[in-house]
Amino acid sequence: MNRITRFLTRPAALVAASLVLLLGTSGCTTTSRVGVTNDFDHAVNFRAYKTWSWYPQQPTDTEGGPAKGYQSFLDKRMRAAVTAEMTRKGLTEVDKAPDIYVAYSARVEDKQQVSPYYNGLGYPYGYGYGYYGRNYQPVTQYKAGTVVIDIIDARRKELAWRGTGQAQVDQNTISDAETLRIVNGILTTYPPQDSNARR
Repeated sequence: MNRITRFLTRPAALVAASLVLLLGTSGCTTTSRVGVTNDFDHAVNFRAYKTWSWYPQQPTDTEGGPAKGYQSFLDKRMRAAVTAEMTRKGLTEVDKAPDIYVAYSARVEDKQQVSPYYNGLGYPYGYGYGYYGRNYQPVTQYKAGTVVIDIIDARRKELAWRGTGQAQVDQNTISDAETLRIVNGILTTYPPQDSNARR
């Protein structure tokens, strides 16, 4: 039995290894994962849309400000990220008579998460020898940034597609990098690839 095998047979070593794996994995996923959902009108031919413009009636900015003659930093980030993604998809931004309008909203909320992998003994995943009471479940506080992007058929004035993305963020606003990550995650699902969507 070599030194590594002997080390891993010790309970304390198993605890340390499992914590390293747990923290390493969670550290990567919380900063990169975006939860995305979408819904759309299955009768719409999304391939026919070639031009787009911002929805003309968005009276307040995404942080609740008046948005009269200026934009918040988050609005600028949102508009830049959406514009880049629409261009990447081959859609052209126009001033008049677009095929679709794009509207969006963004907010940051305080959230709580109860760890599902806690055995009440002080260690996750069933390891450890602590005596902390088996009904205790640690609660993690975090901030979640939620972005909703709507695509409206300009001729029919009806919602054609809606995408929603949520990710953990660091502050009370959504940073440049986080905005790009969330918007990219949402618009990756546009146009819809559902078998019922017309092409």
